[in-house]
Amino acid sequence: MKTICTVKAMAAWSAAHQREGVTIGLVPTMGALHAGHRALIRAARLSCDAVVVSLFVNPIQFGPTEDLSRYPRQLKADVALCKKEGVDVLFVPSASQIYPGGFQTMVIVPGIARRWEGARRPGHFAGVATVVTKLFAMVRPTAAFFGQKDFQQSALVKRLAEELNLGAKVIVYPTVREADGLAMSSRNVYLSKKQRTAAPALFQALQAGRAAIRTGVRSGAAIQKTMHAVVKREKMATVDYLAVCDPDTLQPLSRIRDRAVLLGAIRLGNVRLIDNLLVTC
Repeated sequence: MKTICTVKAMAAWSAAHQREGVTIGLVPTMGALHAGHRALIRAARLSCDAVVVSLFVNPIQFGPTEDLSRYPRQLKADVALCKKEGVDVLFVPSASQIYPGGFQTMVIVPGIARRWEGARRPGHFAGVATVVTKLFAMVRPTAAFFGQKDFQQSALVKRLAEELNLGAKVIVYPTVREADGLAMSSRNVYLSKKQRTAAPALFQALQAGRAAIRTGVRSGAAIQKTMHAVVKREKMATVDYLAVCDPDTLQPLSRIRDRAVLLGAIRLGNVRLIDNLLVTC
């Protein structure tokens, strides 16, 4: 596995391999890799000739009160996982490589990013959109692989790739879960033992919403009420939002016709968890 730390070297590696007709799969990450990332790497390996994993904790997607300074960093373990999975390149740029002095250009996010996470984390998706656009320009991937756990982020990246003609196919891989249903996330390490026991309440709420749809409930409000009731049973959890949305626009649905995405975010103390389920009627 080759480790690259500069934008210039990354671009040169990609250009040389593309001249040879090599297809490149990019797995963008912020490190603290887990089984969900491993699944993305394996999907990229199956689809492409070469796999690049980027490891960059993106400072501009964190708000002033968020966890940039304490975001989990475990480079040694991340390198070991990537080597074991046969990654060709680990791209580990510094913040000054991605955002050199005087950097001002930001990517404006589309309407799909302005609700839910976008409303609760101002500036977050502009940071995501900007770094993803830059990574695509540096790596020039044939395909880029994202997890469904961050549904709104994936929807945003798909829109970016299509509308800005970034040249990469965006592939969204199903959420990888713990045995009790908790969506795998680098931030799960923040959970105390008691919070970890309570954490599956979010997935259980989404499952309850899905079950209601499958039994014929079509009212968005009724499905939301069902999901809220499940979270309410868990005394440690508070709801940030539970929503029934159109999967393409993320607009709330008053009534479901054929498909919906159930979006949810809850808080357990200072830890915030997000998850989602796609449902077809």
